Amino acid sequence: MSHPSLLPCAVPTPTASHRQGNLNGLLFVALFAAAITRLAALPPLTALGISPLILGILAGAIYGNTLRAGMPAHWVTGVNFAARRLLRIAVALFGLRVSLQEMAQVGLPGFAVSLLVVFSTLAVGTWVGVRLFKLDRDTAILTAAGSAICGAAAVLAFESTLRSKPEKSAVAVGSVVLFGSLSMVLYPLAYRAGWLHLDTAGVGLYFGGTIHEVAQVVGAASDVSPAAAHVATIVKMTRVMLLVPVLLMLSAWLARRGARTDAGSQRSAKLAVPWFALGFLACVLVNSLHVLPENVTEAVNTLDTFALTMAMTALGIETHLSQVRRAGPRALATGLVLYLWLTVGGLAITWGVQRLMG
Repeated sequence: MSHPSLLPCAVPTPTASHRQGNLNGLLFVALFAAAITRLAALPPLTALGISPLILGILAGAIYGNTLRAGMPAHWVTGVNFAARRLLRIAVALFGLRVSLQEMAQVGLPGFAVSLLVVFSTLAVGTWVGVRLFKLDRDTAILTAAGSAICGAAAVLAFESTLRSKPEKSAVAVGSVVLFGSLSMVLYPLAYRAGWLHLDTAGVGLYFGGTIHEVAQVVGAASDVSPAAAHVATIVKMTRVMLLVPVLLMLSAWLARRGARTDAGSQRSAKLAVPWFALGFLACVLVNSLHVLPENVTEAVNTLDTFALTMAMTALGIETHLSQVRRAGPRALATGLVLYLWLTVGGLAITWGVQRLMG
């Protein structure tokens, strides 16, 4: 009879241990995100237009800077998976919320406002952040992207392309939260005070073309009229659609910059095309062709919102507030300049486009 100490025992391999840690960490983020989703559904937060994505990064940052020491070290791989790979999948699926037919409804004025606002805001934000407030390049671009395109979702997409650190995304999202929330309150007040001098279509163009988050656009425009909310939502989704060409241009710029700075290499740097941007475009086409039943599209969109919430929560967990504090005031100052540009410059763009094309 064999001695007990000599009996073979099942010792987990490093690969099995890694996979188990990855799964546990991912499950932890999923449970965390589920709690955030329930919290975001409470009427007071819904009325404020605070999305689960925003709550996710805030709650994740609180946990990451207070209780993270209690999280098992091998769960980090799962948290990182949610903040990186799951993020890219979720951004691609975001395209199911946009259709070419909806974009066509607002026609050339809606596209013109979106195009001018997006590219001018990206240029202003990057220049002001880097040159005026001495931010690092990635933080300036992320802050500009969140203001220019679609809030937190744009920050996530740009973070993935830039491969920047989580705390830089947290700073950019903080700007979106603050100034997007201000827009929800101040824009309807400005309209009622008679300061905008825009008709219903103009209000939709202005709100959809300059407010940060989709939920914030809907909340602010609904306070004016259903017709304004309809136009504003379509214009906002047109801005979302511009995420793809902007990311492709960013990738080309990064590749060109890498080729110029690599003096010792005779080969040019490869263009890193973000696959999730192409996935986003494919989902837009699928949604435009009505290939999927409406209930399936709604279910996927709900799942996608949850995946984005997981990604934001994971980014929050990986964020160190000591690093955020170093860039915080300068990043918020950049966000303030962008907010003033969107408010005043965006109004001028909307007014000009309406006069030329309305």
